[in-house]
Amino acid sequence: MVYYNDYINTLGVIMSYKLNWLVSNTSPGSLVLQQWLSENGISYSLAQKYWESGWLKKLGAGVYYRPGPGDQPKPDWTEALKALIQQLHLPVHLAGLSSLNHQGLSHYLQINSETVWVGTKEKQALPKWFREFGQDWQYCGNHKLSEQVEKDFITRSVNGRELRLSSPELAAYEVVDAIGKHISFEHAAELFQGLVSLSPRKVQSILSRSRSVKTNRVFLYLSHYYDHPWVKRLDESVIALGAGKRQVVSLGRYDERYQITVPVSFSRNSGHHDD
Repeated sequence: MVYYNDYINTLGVIMSYKLNWLVSNTSPGSLVLQQWLSENGISYSLAQKYWESGWLKKLGAGVYYRPGPGDQPKPDWTEALKALIQQLHLPVHLAGLSSLNHQGLSHYLQINSETVWVGTKEKQALPKWFREFGQDWQYCGNHKLSEQVEKDFITRSVNGRELRLSSPELAAYEVVDAIGKHISFEHAAELFQGLVSLSPRKVQSILSRSRSVKTNRVFLYLSHYYDHPWVKRLDESVIALGAGKRQVVSLGRYDERYQITVPVSFSRNSGHHDD
């Protein structure tokens, strides 16, 4: 009986210690994954005890969140993305239009119902709970870059959560690459117009690593169209521009310099400048 009491007391100390760790390493509203808990010494059975005690609430198999006071809402998309980055250490990031929005580089900011652009190598490699989170995810595959480097990314606070974002230069590339798939040429051009302060060194690095001839051509076309000062410092001889024509929009105007079709409204006398 003495040994049993000692065992119960020891178990209580362990539960209390690990609960303190959980409280110290999460905040109310945090999404908490069983894989991360297990890696930090909180087994499935112990997590179940925390759930039964109200310290955790369950969203799905192996997915919990730490409840907050009162009727605090369930975790939003920022928590889901943060969990992928910080708990699962997956190479994902807030991408494209969403990255520009949350860096103040877009003309408007969408609210909670926004479509969230996520950069990932392969969306099917993402956990099922994330893909079915109830958020409208828009996936950007950066497989068209021969490699990604740390300077392609920045860390910013989004809705109070630290997230990994595309740099403005990579976000611009992701937006251009999505033309005709997730965004119109006109919308991408509107965003591009405001990108007057991109780093020519970072743009050069990204375009030099890009395997997408069409994306490279459109990126350079828009850079010259708005006569951004940084475009004059790019070396296009080391950027893959391929050969032959590329159709970007149907029933468009043909641009001879980059051999692409663009909307008729984007005529040379509307702002396109050749060097």
